[in-house]
Amino acid sequence: MPRVFVQGRPVDSYPRPAPEASRGSVRRVTEVGEEVLHRPSRDVTEFGPDLAALIDDMFLTMYVAEGAGLAANQVGVDLRLFVYDCPDDDGVRHVGHIVNPVLDPLDPAGRRLLDEGEGCLSVPGAMMDVPRPDRAVVRGLDKDGDPLVIEGTGYFARCLAHETDHVNGQVYLDRLSKRDRKEALRQVADRRDEVFARRAAKTAALSS
Repeated sequence: MPRVFVQGRPVDSYPRPAPEASRGSVRRVTEVGEEVLHRPSRDVTEFGPDLAALIDDMFLTMYVAEGAGLAANQVGVDLRLFVYDCPDDDGVRHVGHIVNPVLDPLDPAGRRLLDEGEGCLSVPGAMMDVPRPDRAVVRGLDKDGDPLVIEGTGYFARCLAHETDHVNGQVYLDRLSKRDRKEALRQVADRRDEVFARRAAKTAALSS
């Protein structure tokens, strides 16, 4: 089986980090509580160099923040778009972006939920168990406006569902009980400074 899929297609190899990052600039990552994260994002209607540049910035920002995925509203941009560089449970790497993503509903009869740890770059330092289906299918467009279908299993399915939640105005805290949400926010209070110091050091290393 191929070890790398780019935009849902198998390839022999792909640079790490993805080449998009070499063209990008680091942007600030928004944090839970900021309005842009808590409302559905607008559909992308214009395709061209500005969208491509945003994708490049998002890739670099994702790597600096040590994430597996990043939605546009996590860099303060109110558009339905996310990027990802994420393994599945078999160690296969998945890299790409998707514009105007929509998550296919799954047949409950064939759906298996996995209750596993999940974090978020906009909830810095917290990790909580969140039930997610073990399979996900997301439909949308690429940066040129061409149709795109991305399928994932295991951890990559979790990534696809998590990022699609973002463009719909949800963070994973919204899926937690009040008690677990309180625990997640306690973790943020304890670890936020450490997380941001690490990101700042990586950003500084890029410009040196």
